Amino acid sequence: MRLNCTSPQLDELEKNSPAAGSDLMPRATDKTFYKAPSDGNTRSTIFWATLVALAVRLVVVGFTYQSFLDPGRDHWEFGYEMGQIARSIVTGHGFSNPYTGVQTGPTAVISPAFPYLMAGVMAVFGIFTKAAALAMLTLDSLFSALTCVPIFFLAKRSFGLRVARWATWVWAFFPYAVYASAGSMWDHPLTTLLLTLLFLIALQLEKPSSLWTWAGYGLLWGLAALTSPIVLGVFPVLVGWACYRLHRQGRRWVVSAGVLVLVLMVTITPWLVRNYRTFHKPVFLRTGFPVVFVVGNVGNALHWYNPLDPPGSAAAMAEYQRVGEQAYMTARWRDVVSFLREHPQTFVWRSLRRAVYLWTGYWSLDPEYLREEPFDPPNIFFCTIFTSLALLGLRQAFRTAADVALPFALLLLVFPIAYYFTMPYLFYRHPLDPAMVILASYAVVSWRRSRRKQASAAGS
Repeated sequence: MRLNCTSPQLDELEKNSPAAGSDLMPRATDKTFYKAPSDGNTRSTIFWATLVALAVRLVVVGFTYQSFLDPGRDHWEFGYEMGQIARSIVTGHGFSNPYTGVQTGPTAVISPAFPYLMAGVMAVFGIFTKAAALAMLTLDSLFSALTCVPIFFLAKRSFGLRVARWATWVWAFFPYAVYASAGSMWDHPLTTLLLTLLFLIALQLEKPSSLWTWAGYGLLWGLAALTSPIVLGVFPVLVGWACYRLHRQGRRWVVSAGVLVLVLMVTITPWLVRNYRTFHKPVFLRTGFPVVFVVGNVGNALHWYNPLDPPGSAAAMAEYQRVGEQAYMTARWRDVVSFLREHPQTFVWRSLRRAVYLWTGYWSLDPEYLREEPFDPPNIFFCTIFTSLALLGLRQAFRTAADVALPFALLLLVFPIAYYFTMPYLFYRHPLDPAMVILASYAVVSWRRSRRKQASAAGS
């Protein structure tokens, strides 16, 4: 008897272990628990969930967009560094001047994709205008809503159609996804969409694919790297998983992986060349690591953020403007080395606290801290429950099909490592939320199925 699921791993699991397979997915003939939707129903789920997700986000935009129009600090709230760079591009000063009210010259503190997208919006709708704010928030909302599509297919491939439908509808109303797109003008929704696509395609590449497919995958990796270089941290995980699966099948993968890497490098090389010609030294995709390390580790034990960066400190801003970006970053690298040498215990302790914060939302319940972060207590409650559900789903997946669970586990393990060492803003974890929504949905579906089986057994 076969499972009603398209995942090759689950098909293989059922052949080898029918009992385990029945725990993972209900039998197609068990009408009490499962009825496979038709292709038309599948398309309907994706279409309506995506449409509803977009509508929900646009409703929230109607309540939030005015907060981005505050002219204080030279429209700093309008995209922060990205908005300032976008204005510089539109006004003919190039990719430069990332901070408010000052001319500081060329920059690489932000990777280029999203500022250029924002600059295109400003070129059409005006600089820091109401129309530009609505357009940017609509784009972010669209990116977030479109994430329903890879979520559906990723969940369907890994855990079956029932989980896919649950996860897709959960994402449509998922609070973090709504707020990250409708309440924040940053690249989080686009990065989340790209990483989820990269994850889905990596699993699809377990099957033999043409070199053009691998080249397209390399192009997508390049676009993701130019949007948020942090995604390159999971490049070895996702690409390595696809190559490992091909190797286990006795299929060739070296040439395909080589094509992928070549296209990725070709995609990001123009930006690397620009940086070298601009700064007269090799500069990778962005230069801000030493700054976020300092603001996340040096001083201010009360909070996870200490305003020692140029937008938060007048002294830092003056130094940045006086010496230029590269000299400023060099000085911050010296601060990083000095701090690690003199305060290793503090670094380890704060890194552990950052890890806890990213997965639970908890940093401190000190009254002074809560005056700055009044929404932390309800967020701790929601974030902890959400993380717990996702981990329960991951455990259940390992119990039933380790080959299905392992890439999810590796993604959750590797992606946030850099944030443990630097600054744990909760939305930095947002690109992982689709995978966690899938795992949490699987945990709920598995629990509901177990309860129904128990009720059925008791009734008989």
